[in-house]
This record gives sequence, C-alpha cells and structure tokens, in this order.
Amino acid sequence: MKWSLFGEKFTQPSGITSLMDDLGNALASVNDLIMMGGGNPGDVPEVSEYIAKALQDIYVCPKKVRRLVGIYDPPKGNAVFIDALVKLFRHHCGWDISRDNIVLTNGSQTAFFMLFNLLAGPCAGGQPKKIHLPVVPEYIGYADTGVTPGMFRTTLPRIEEIGSHFFKYYIDFESLNIDESVAALCVSRPTNPTGNVLTDDEMQKLDQIALEHDIPLIIDGAYGRPFPDLIYTDASLDWHRNRIICLSLSKLGLPATRTGIVIAKPEIIEAIGNMNAIMSLSPNSIGSMLATELVQSGEILKLSEQSIQPFYQNKAQKAIDRCVELIGDYPIRLHKTEGAMFLWLWMKDFPVTSFELYERLKQKGVLVVSGHYFFMGQEDHDWPHKDECIRVTYSQVETSVMRGLEIIIDEIKSIYDQSH
Repeated sequence: MKWSLFGEKFTQPSGITSLMDDLGNALASVNDLIMMGGGNPGDVPEVSEYIAKALQDIYVCPKKVRRLVGIYDPPKGNAVFIDALVKLFRHHCGWDISRDNIVLTNGSQTAFFMLFNLLAGPCAGGQPKKIHLPVVPEYIGYADTGVTPGMFRTTLPRIEEIGSHFFKYYIDFESLNIDESVAALCVSRPTNPTGNVLTDDEMQKLDQIALEHDIPLIIDGAYGRPFPDLIYTDASLDWHRNRIICLSLSKLGLPATRTGIVIAKPEIIEAIGNMNAIMSLSPNSIGSMLATELVQSGEILKLSEQSIQPFYQNKAQKAIDRCVELIGDYPIRLHKTEGAMFLWLWMKDFPVTSFELYERLKQKGVLVVSGHYFFMGQEDHDWPHKDECIRVTYSQVETSVMRGLEIIIDEIKSIYDQSH
C-alpha cells in the first residue's frame, strides 16, 4: 500500500518504536530477558500501596466508577485535578498560575508531539521553524515527533572527564547558535538518557537567550521537580510566561494511565486543549482521578521526596558501585548520575558501534538502548562519541539489574580484548 507523506513519516522504523517493542517483548517474555533499556518505573512499595487503596475506593463507589470510565472530561482535562495542581504549584512552588495555565494530555509524549508541531515546521509566508535542543544526547522520543522532517537543530555538548570512571556533559554556549529559524528551546531535566541535571546557571543562561529571541524555553520535567523528583543534586525550578513546563504521572508510578501535564501561558494552553478535542476528544480520566487526593493534600511532594527519590537514588548508587567494580582499568566511563533512572556508559575508542553492542547483548538476553538514537540533528556529523554510548536502566528488580550489568560489562571488555 502507498502511504501519504504523513503515513510514510510515522510508519518508518525509529528509535522510540524499537525501544517500546523491546520493552513489550521483554515484559511478555518467558525467556527471562533482562530489560535494561526502557524507562518503565520500578515498583515503589509506598506508591503501589497508595494506588491499590485509591482503586479500591473507586471500586466500592458506583458514582466514582462511572466518573472514571463513563464520562468525558473537558478537552483541557479533569477540572478538579487541574484546580488541585494550581493550588499545589501556587502554594508549594510559588508559581503565579491559574487554571488557564494548565492543560492535561494523554501522556507527555503526546504533549511534545502537539507542542513541537504547534510551534515549529512550515510557516505561512516564512521559512520553516525549528526546535533547538541546546545539548545532545537528548530524549529518544523527541526525534520522530515532527510532522515534517528536519524539525530539530541541536548542539553537541562540552565534555568534562571526572576522575577515572566518570564524566559530565555541559551546554557548549560558545557553539549555541540561535537565529530567527528557531521556534523554541527544549531541554529535559534531569536528562533522559544521561541522568544529567543542567545547572541553575545553565538554565538561567538559556532563559536569557530565549527571552532575547522572544521564544519559549520548554522544560521536560518527566523525571524532575516538583514530582516525581528524581533529582539527586541541587536544582531549582521556576515558572514564568516564557517557560513551558511539561510534567507526567508516569515516573510517579502511573505510566499506563498516560497523563501528561503542560504548564504554559494561556494561548498555548488553549491551543493544546483544541488539539486534544480534535485528536482524542479529551484526555483520559484515570490518572487524574487516581492522583487528585495526592495533589490536593500535598502528599505527592512528600511521597516523591521521602519514597520515590530515595528508592531510585539507592538503586543508582548500587548500580554505579557495581559498574565501577566491574570496569576496572578498561576505558569505560559513566556519566555523573544526578537524576532520572539511567546509567549512560561511554566506551572510549570502542572497536564496534553501540548498535552492534546492542545486538550482541540482545542475543545474550539483555536489552539496552544504543546511544546513537539520542543524537538527533547530528546524524551527518562525524563524531565517534555518538556511537560509543549506551543507555542502561537500573529501575527494575535488583538481582536482574546486577546480573544484567555483569553481562553488559563482560561483553564490552570482551570486545575490547578481541580488538588487541
């Protein structure tokens, strides 16, 4: 069958479809595949207990069941939940917002599809606009969201090596070139895939650049503050009319509810609400209803700070310690883990590509993500570093994670050894 241009664009192979296929196959597998590639959250006991109770409370009340699955929410999302978010952000974060500044979407992936195509692409009477990612690697899910090709411009990072086993990416502001073709800046914080947290100073500089060019700064906070707060270093977050902050309930422990939250100026909120109506009539109600009490009480912040963040930070430290122990003297470095739920491994001067390593590890029963997918906008740039990295998640059961790390590092060391 011959597809339209839209059809061709969104049916082609992509990094995100490969990742989600691997995730689904691993979770359905009876062959004990170790899933260390996807971003599926771990099982945080306190979160599971809360969700079970919330579901039970709904189950015993027919009116709540009907509200959950039998009534459309407005195109901007559940009004009670939005009002609870407004109160939370105003009182606990100091943000000057109202319900006109919030819209819900069917997951943050959908939010970014709408935002990127709302702001960038072909424009009437002018050159096509682009989304600029100030530092790559960046989230794999952005790469193929543009309805038209070539939507993203990106800037390679400045790398600082730390000690014998670590490194960190920084924004290379000297190379950051923003002109009239740029519709918006976008960063994830903490960054998926690396666990990098852009410093407050970097964020202030980006803010200034965005204001000077009268373009928004989009901040993807799927792993960040104020919830689920998977940040293990000092980092502040403010909102003002030139910022678009995107949050999610996924890493809180509700990925299947597909609940995204966009905080922006009213014109953008109104536009996304209209797009919701056209694309799906309304956002789903499940995430909103399950999380409303958490938000109304402010317990969502306590749960994030006292349960979710320590859960992942503890897992991160154990995975890092094991990696350093396994690496020894081999030229393998870990990105400094400042947040999220991933390790980002850099194999310096690696004899094979990261995609070849992915294929080898898959044959050994371990699924990771090849790093080359995360350097969108740099496909034609001859930079070996792009093919020397992999993303590994440590969010799942500890025994599987430790076994997976052993297999991964052993295979990397074997490849180095065979090249000599």
